[in-house]
Amino acid sequence: MKLRGLICAVLAVGMGYATTASAQDQIWLKDRRYGEGIGIRTGDFELHPGIGGEFGYDSNYFLRASNENPAPSLRARITPSITLSTVGQERREGESGAAEPPKVSFRAAVAGTYMEFIALDKADSNDFSEQRNIAGVGSLQLTIMPRRPFSGDIYADALRSVQPSNDANFNFNRFTTRAGAGLTWAPGGGMFDWRIGYEFGLTYFQDTAFRDLSNETHTFSTRGRWRFLPRTAVLYDGSVGITNYHLNPQNGQLDSMPVRTRLGLNGLITRQLSLLAMAGWGSSFYKGLNAQQYDGIIAQAELKWFITPGVGNELLGGPLPISTAALGYKRDFYNSYLGDYFLADRFYLTLSHLFSGRFLLVIDGAYTPTSFPTIYQGNRTMPTHEAFTAPRVDATAFGEYRLSDTFGINITTRYSANITDVIVQNDNLGWNRFEAFLGVRWFL
Repeated sequence: MKLRGLICAVLAVGMGYATTASAQDQIWLKDRRYGEGIGIRTGDFELHPGIGGEFGYDSNYFLRASNENPAPSLRARITPSITLSTVGQERREGESGAAEPPKVSFRAAVAGTYMEFIALDKADSNDFSEQRNIAGVGSLQLTIMPRRPFSGDIYADALRSVQPSNDANFNFNRFTTRAGAGLTWAPGGGMFDWRIGYEFGLTYFQDTAFRDLSNETHTFSTRGRWRFLPRTAVLYDGSVGITNYHLNPQNGQLDSMPVRTRLGLNGLITRQLSLLAMAGWGSSFYKGLNAQQYDGIIAQAELKWFITPGVGNELLGGPLPISTAALGYKRDFYNSYLGDYFLADRFYLTLSHLFSGRFLLVIDGAYTPTSFPTIYQGNRTMPTHEAFTAPRVDATAFGEYRLSDTFGINITTRYSANITDVIVQNDNLGWNRFEAFLGVRWFL
């Protein structure tokens, strides 16, 4: 098994899964504040079509170690997208004053990315000719009776992820789907609210070599919020999950029943500075021979600066401002395809700012020491590797100049690396990669 790409699949599932976020790494798909324009208004609905094209350089698409002939390439990406939603609260109130909220609100989105490769070394041409592919994402969010004492929500999404391996003959391409629903009680004008919910998830690996990693999850969750000041709230969330690997119980992956609970605070310190702080406990509850368990603290802390004065509406459930900067830390454990679980301590910095309504700058950076316990695979009688930590570095910069309200020219650069010399099953898990793209985008 080629494990280096599997490490990336592990981290993607653990820390990057949000099918509404991205078809394949495009910044404007990860957050609708960046991707959508004024839209097309049709009655109570908004339609936001768009398409982007990019061409650039990738230094190490196959995530190979420095002594394994990293294969550089030129890459092209074409990404059409479209979203349909009910008219947002901000536009509705702007047109008719304090309008009564609709009985039903929803948002649907579809996006896809076609990828083409040109090898810079003829010796790699055959490897890259097999990597031509399509990633895609679709999502639906529906809220029934929003902003009322009793409301319900339903959501579903599906993602096709394209994940390379350091061996061009194998890929960790997979389909990930989830669907869930919840009920929210918000009496007394919404100063207090509580939600209970359920989510089903399914991950299916396409390559038969990794089909045994396919799994399904069931998550029962609850969360509550009490706003004791206009823009300060006490938060609680908790969940119980069930993860099953049902295709081959002898592949070394263990079923589990993870439990999490956290309590915290979110509020404005000043008009432009907010603090989120949450801490709690998590336990993994894996079932099987030589099961490695996590039982410890999980936490999150984030200090956010609202660059535009007088904002902070997100703390009241309003629209998110574009111009913000945040410094944060998150500690949690995640189900792993390499061993049983991994623990991630993620330190991150984000910045987004729209200059003069024309130039958008988005910067994301993270340093994540990722700890794996003793690894057991196969029949699990003997360990495959002792416990280790593999620090992960990710840094992305995106800049877009908007020539008009519907057309922009952008540059995306990204550096990522697994900083380790750990060797598992004769596979060096260390690698580094640089990507740079120049693109154009039309959007409404």
